[in-house]
Amino acid sequence: MSKIKINDLQFDVRSAGDPENELVFFLHGFPETSAMWTELMKKISGHGFYCVAPNLRGYSKGACPRGKKNYTIDKLQKDVFGISDLLGNEKFHLVAHDWGAIIAWHMAFDRPNRILTYTALSVPHPTAFKRAYKEHEEQRKKSSYIKLFMIPFLSEFKLRKNNLALLRKLWKHTNQEVLEDYVSVFSNKKSLTAALNYYRANMGVKKGKPIGKINVPTLLIWGNSDLAVSRFAVENNQTFMGSDYKFVEVEGGHWLVQTNFEETYKNLISHLSNSNSK
Repeated sequence: MSKIKINDLQFDVRSAGDPENELVFFLHGFPETSAMWTELMKKISGHGFYCVAPNLRGYSKGACPRGKKNYTIDKLQKDVFGISDLLGNEKFHLVAHDWGAIIAWHMAFDRPNRILTYTALSVPHPTAFKRAYKEHEEQRKKSSYIKLFMIPFLSEFKLRKNNLALLRKLWKHTNQEVLEDYVSVFSNKKSLTAALNYYRANMGVKKGKPIGKINVPTLLIWGNSDLAVSRFAVENNQTFMGSDYKFVEVEGGHWLVQTNFEETYKNLISHLSNSNSK
């Protein structure tokens, strides 16, 4: 794992493939790290892509500033664009899951000229998600955990309890090597609070700017047993698409890279290979 420094922040970055090839960024979510992408990056890089997966702000030891004000979407997406600039890539593909997907939706909206394609795993367009939360009880139930995460100290205490027992339940499909990486990050009190600050800085009344239609070729893969995202949220997603769009439903839950690896890989490589950039 290499390190990339942007101003006073130093990011831990995993990579696979030839840096001369087209760049694919992989953005992880909560509660995971860039280690979640290791096997998928190996496969994708074999098709002639350069795959890069940073430990995002708060997850990298050298990029873990204090205070929720440092975890707003604008700062999070600026980090990714900054890493791309240092790598010398004006344009790139995006693949993202969970919070990484939320960041990536904003990137695709704000700077579509820099995004070749976007693949979202599990999480739909933020406005589609907000509409589902407002209009459907099912989504509100699935999002009930967020209320806990918004409470400082209490949420950290509950998540650290019994050697990260609650988080380990979410990691039950994760292999041992990746699990050890997750534990090394989330055992750090500073990193756990930083990860929760993604929720605290961006969710709630009057937080986060609304975004409109996405003018980037987009693929959304969703598991129909997702514990956090309802069917209504993803089915309403097409309303916010202004470019080529494909929705893939699989028999799985939220952790698609772990439980639906082959389906995820095959749909992703098809999306990347069929892009106009090739």
